[in-house]
Order: sequence, then structure tokens, then C-alpha cells
Amino acid sequence: MSKELDELWHDFEFIKSINTAQEFMPDEKIDQLNAIGQKVYEQNGKKLPYLSEDELENLRIRKGTLTQPERAIIENHANVTFKILDALPFPKNLSMVPEYAAGHHEKLDGSGYPRHLEETNLPLQSRIMAIADIFEALTAKDRPYKKPMKLSQALKILSFMKKDRHIDPDIYDLVLKSKIFFDYAKANMNPDQLDDPEGGNE
Repeated sequence: MSKELDELWHDFEFIKSINTAQEFMPDEKIDQLNAIGQKVYEQNGKKLPYLSEDELENLRIRKGTLTQPERAIIENHANVTFKILDALPFPKNLSMVPEYAAGHHEKLDGSGYPRHLEETNLPLQSRIMAIADIFEALTAKDRPYKKPMKLSQALKILSFMKKDRHIDPDIYDLVLKSKIFFDYAKANMNPDQLDDPEGGNE
């Protein structure tokens, strides 16, 4: 019985550890979760699974906190952004605002959304917004579903995105060189997030 309780506690601790927003959940953790998902217990003469299908689906999320159907709903906000802004009577000099705003989730390699625009079709303004949006999302202290990242960690992730050509490398380099990110960080981030920003210079 002691061995069974130890195993049950180990499974519980594992599930608790993965039930958080993560950068990426590797295959070995998915395999361990699937093994737990196959276990059953008996209650009132019925065999019941440790985890429901809904729980398994949510725990299997490899990156972030959204299932695929949930992600599709969230990603639709870029289309909604365009529709709302495009209906507004912007003056001629601001007529491209809907286009710029709707492109803030596009990536240089065409893997972004909603229109999968590639580098040649992605306006400079959208590229700037993309970096600002990612940095804010990674470091935001008001998201109840995830812990805000430290400054160095956010910049490191952006550096990986630069290498993968998801964000504009020239704009990223300018952000680092100008240190404009630090002004934002001091005004909007928790003090314990403000670690050594050199971690983003890889």
C-alpha cells in the first residue's frame, strides 16, 4: 500500500509540475502523462480513469496554455482587429492602420497568422508591432494564467525568434542597441523581473 501511495503522490506531483504555461513540453513528459492517463481506480464498483479526456487534452498542450480549438478562436482576433479598424473613417494619412495592426502576428517566414504573409509583403509597422506585442506578452505581470518572465528570458526568446526569422532581425538589433526595452521594463514590470538583460544578446 505504501508503494502505491508513493506512486500516486509521484503522479500527482508530475501533473502539478506540467499544469503550467511552459515554453515547450518534450516527448518524454507527454509519454509519462499518457501512461498516467491509462491508469484507473475503482469507485462504487466502477473503474474510472485517473484523468478525463478533457484533462488529458489540456495537459498535453506542448506550448502555452491553449488547445488547438481554443488557439483557433484566439488567433481570430487578428481578423477581428482588421474588420473593426477597417470600418473606421481614418484620414488618408492613417488609411493603412488596419493593415498594420492586423499584421502583428505575422512572421517573416510566412508561418504567422492570419494571412501567412512573408517578408516581402509584411509592412515595417507590422514588424515593429510584432516585436512589441511579443515582448509585452512574455513579460506582462497581469496575466493570471502564467508567471511573467524575467527581462533576460524574454529577450532570449526574441533572439531565438530572430534566428528563426520569425521577427525582423534589424528591428530586434535596434531594440537591443537603443535599450528602449529597459525604459518599458522599469515602468511596467515587477522589480524582480529586472535581471541582467545581456541574456538576450546571444
